[in-house]
Amino acid sequence: MAENSNRNPQLTGGCQCGAVRYAVYTEPSDGAVVCHCRMCQRAVGAPFFAAFPIKFADFAWTSGEPASFKSSSIADRHFCARCGTTLSYHPLDDDAIYITICSLDDPERIAPTRQGGMESRLGWLDGIDDLPGGTSEQNMGDLLDGCVNHQHQQDS
Repeated sequence: MAENSNRNPQLTGGCQCGAVRYAVYTEPSDGAVVCHCRMCQRAVGAPFFAAFPIKFADFAWTSGEPASFKSSSIADRHFCARCGTTLSYHPLDDDAIYITICSLDDPERIAPTRQGGMESRLGWLDGIDDLPGGTSEQNMGDLLDGCVNHQHQQDS
């Protein structure tokens, strides 16, 4: 963290509860990936894992420390021990860490450029754009009235 203390972050993000925060100190290069493998699906509890690589020299945990799980003999995964948010994937033989796109404060900034683990891609993803949809308010209606949001709110 000390080597980045005089640099301005290009991207910031963190977990749902705000206990773990991070900063990225350079614009990520091309290489954001969506992984459909079963290990990634289970790690995030979703149809795929979306992440981008960044060199450790250009990355720092800025608040709190993530918990770690060695999900295989080749990688660790980092997450918040308090709220469970998946934050990263680290191949053990690499000097880069893959940061989850949706843990960014502004996930629209990074778009995947490739896919992996296609052998486990869920077939129903093909028709997902054809499903009826609505906003959170439209889908949840009165349930949102009086709802208290315990998620970390980034400074705007």
